[in-house]
Amino acid sequence: MVGRTVRGFKIYAMRHGKRISRLNRPPDQRKALIRSLTTQLLRYGRIKTTLPRARAIRRFVDKMITLAKDGSLHKRRQALGFIYDKIVVHCMFAEAPKRYADRNGGYTRIMKTFSRRGDNAPMAYIELV
Repeated sequence: MVGRTVRGFKIYAMRHGKRISRLNRPPDQRKALIRSLTTQLLRYGRIKTTLPRARAIRRFVDKMITLAKDGSLHKRRQALGFIYDKIVVHCMFAEAPKRYADRNGGYTRIMKTFSRRGDNAPMAYIELV
């Protein structure tokens, strides 16, 4: 919810249709964070991050794998425009059609783990299924 003050009272506006978490960052930093976390997850297969970040990148990772399953040149160029590492894209396009041929979605799994020690942030592992 977004709050603003009117005559000393705080009014909250509902965020209808806003599907992405803002992650306490401006839009350019948020996009860079999502792109880098997506690249790291596709490179290593499993990463540990905070729970809101894991939930935010899940849809982008699923979209990249769906692009790789199609395998056309246009889809490859779309993936190259989003993912930072060119080698990760080529490996993903070679591996994804075989690995996820019988799966229509849900390519990632989020597992909650202990909270971070310093600030008690909820942590989670996100991994490729």
